[in-house]
Amino acid sequence: MKKMKLDILTKQVVNLSRGVGKFITQEATKFSEKDIEVKGEHNFVSYVDKTAEKMLVQELTKILPEAGFIAEENQSLQRADRFNWIVDPLDGTTNFIHGVPPFSISIALTDSDETILGVVYEINLNEAFYAWKESSAYLNGTKIKVSNSPDIDSSLIATGFPYYDYSLLDPYLELFKDLMKSSHGVRRLGSAAVDLAYVAAGRYDIFYEYGLNPWDVAAGALIVKQAGGHVTDFEGENDYLFGKKIIASNHKTHAEFLKKLKNYF
Repeated sequence: MKKMKLDILTKQVVNLSRGVGKFITQEATKFSEKDIEVKGEHNFVSYVDKTAEKMLVQELTKILPEAGFIAEENQSLQRADRFNWIVDPLDGTTNFIHGVPPFSISIALTDSDETILGVVYEINLNEAFYAWKESSAYLNGTKIKVSNSPDIDSSLIATGFPYYDYSLLDPYLELFKDLMKSSHGVRRLGSAAVDLAYVAAGRYDIFYEYGLNPWDVAAGALIVKQAGGHVTDFEGENDYLFGKKIIASNHKTHAEFLKKLKNYF
């Protein structure tokens, strides 16, 4: 793939996300409790997730036929040797089934181990966040940048609550209590992809969570980086895509947050 075509590819993925987002919006009006399936403890799926993913896979295959897939709802999809789409058709399913925003579509493209394209489409506000390798980050066509907050004390922080892996719950809650006292506040929206996009747009200053999967973070992490932010795992290293622990920040607050986190984890 020629690098010059990544911008065109990204716009195609944004348009696709908007189209599938319309389907999800339409289904939200007639969704009921009987449509919910349980994948695991407090982990839900529905025909909306599954149908949205089929729609995305079908069209993404047309856009880049040589690419494979790493997808949340159909993990039997074939991976390719080089290019792979990482797809979450409905990030924030629990929010969706309760009729609570936000929920989003998250799509990333990797070239071997490198993420080269990322799109997060927040359906309720019709906000498409996107970036590609060596580009700026954008929200609906307008450039976005991370915040300028210099420290935790002046930061609004986002996180997610564990819903199946409680092995780190005690240190998580201790850190949570610390941050409640030492920051502008801590928020939990219920969509990690949106949390990351909001860091990129400067709405949040820091996001951290454990227990996440590649389809939760791949697109958003790239958008944060291209918006001037910093993304690592809990050790300050780069194993956040498959390592299930992530910190994203405006860069200025990262070292301070890592230091505080290591007091508890």
